[in-house]
Amino acid sequence: MSPQQQQVRKGLWLGLLGIVIFSVTLPMTRLAVGTPDAPQMSGVFIAMGRALVAAALSALFLRATRAPLPRRADLGPLLITSAGVVFGFPLFTSVAMRYVEAVHASVIVGVLPLATAAVGALLHRQRPSSGFWGCAALGSALVVAFAMLRSGNGTGGLAIHFADLLLLAAMLCAAVGYGYGARLSQQMRAEHVICWALLIALPLTLPLTVLSWPAGPLKASAWWGFAYVAVFSMWLGFFAWYRGLALGGTVRVSQVQLVQPFLSMLVSVPLLGERLDAVTVGFGLAVIATVFAGKKMPVHTARLAAAQTPQQG
Repeated sequence: MSPQQQQVRKGLWLGLLGIVIFSVTLPMTRLAVGTPDAPQMSGVFIAMGRALVAAALSALFLRATRAPLPRRADLGPLLITSAGVVFGFPLFTSVAMRYVEAVHASVIVGVLPLATAAVGALLHRQRPSSGFWGCAALGSALVVAFAMLRSGNGTGGLAIHFADLLLLAAMLCAAVGYGYGARLSQQMRAEHVICWALLIALPLTLPLTVLSWPAGPLKASAWWGFAYVAVFSMWLGFFAWYRGLALGGTVRVSQVQLVQPFLSMLVSVPLLGERLDAVTVGFGLAVIATVFAGKKMPVHTARLAAAQTPQQG
């Protein structure tokens, strides 16, 4: 195995580790936000509070690792990264999760790999083969078909309501944040990328957390859910994810996200009491098969120097 192949393999494994961590995000968010009948934390508090906690951890980590200040040229990409993964994705998903079950939200996540691959191809000048795009499209089509099948039980089709639109907007924000964060990870430590993105957001996340602080007592389970999304989803997961994207290439590594919806469902069953049946398992196996098929398809990657060339964005 060549050094380049070893690097790609390492990137895929790190990407998978990040996705395993992220796959618990939606169920834990549902636990923290509650339901319309039994509301817990507000979506704004979960999104801003998790960023505030992660920013405090980031400040300690940056100091411990003697991280240099970001270059002036990196501030723009850092702001875009922050807008996508510190504000957009957490806020949209946290608000939406009060109104949809974690299983439903998990299948909407199925559009994320294709969106991330598209952003990555644009930013990193990676040219996937038609076979690669075919596998990505097939995997995405499978999860969309699953969503339609599930939503069709008693409704006659996939009902697009405001929560679904919020989830789709969250996927777009995540794809942009992932793409720009991965590009920054080629120039600085992957761990430092998310840390600086969180610190840049602090002037907004701190006051918004205070203003949205829960007024009454909450269940302990809500605080456990909040703790997970603050420490793991908002911080540690990005350590592995951004490093994986940088090593293996955004286009290729993004395809491991195809397993995220089904990992989320597996967590939702014991945590939230939601149902997992043969249809879900069957779709999960089919989607995982497209991941392995896509992994073997060629992706032509630009040299590092080209990837670091300033681009409009």
